Amino acid sequence: MTENPAPVRVLLADDEHLIRGALAALLSLEDDLEVVAQAGSGPEALAMAQAHRPDVAVLDLQMPGLDGIEVAAELRRLMPDCRCMIVTGHGRPGYLKRALEVGVRGFLPKTVSAADLAGIIRTVRSGGRYVDPELAADAISAGETPLTPRETDVLELAADGTSIAEIADRASLSQGTVRNYLSSAAGKLGAENRHAAVRIAREHGWI
Repeated sequence: MTENPAPVRVLLADDEHLIRGALAALLSLEDDLEVVAQAGSGPEALAMAQAHRPDVAVLDLQMPGLDGIEVAAELRRLMPDCRCMIVTGHGRPGYLKRALEVGVRGFLPKTVSAADLAGIIRTVRSGGRYVDPELAADAISAGETPLTPRETDVLELAADGTSIAEIADRASLSQGTVRNYLSSAAGKLGAENRHAAVRIAREHGWI
């Protein structure tokens, strides 16, 4: 009688506790998957990964402290055997290329079903790659973004007219850093102010 292989050890990192808990509960129903750790921020995800040594890290794109791509890049350096996946509620095309550059093996929207997510985790663990076809098509049509991930985050937070103070609070940054990011983004996009920068970035599919 052959022994069952060890389950795939999974780290879930998402700053939305309800989503993370629901995902963990659904994945735990799969016999061959085991959620060994959960994290609510980028730095916590790194610490949990080093403590629990997961096979696959499922990372939210936008998290406090470090975004999912920054965490993936660091995990590639610290734990090259850990495969990383990015899950995002914002299918921003500019992120896909950078995610692939740092070795991310999966890039998918949060609208994916739990069953599909489980299948993609297995694919990634076995050395495969999965990129959501719609996100891939959007990335190709949008072209290369000149913005860094942090500039993109801050510009998106500024899109609804949010104050500098509120953006700083939501992004866990100082107000001076927020102003610097907004100024840099506007300069790169050739915009006279942050409102014009938001419009240009949206037109290109970068936020």
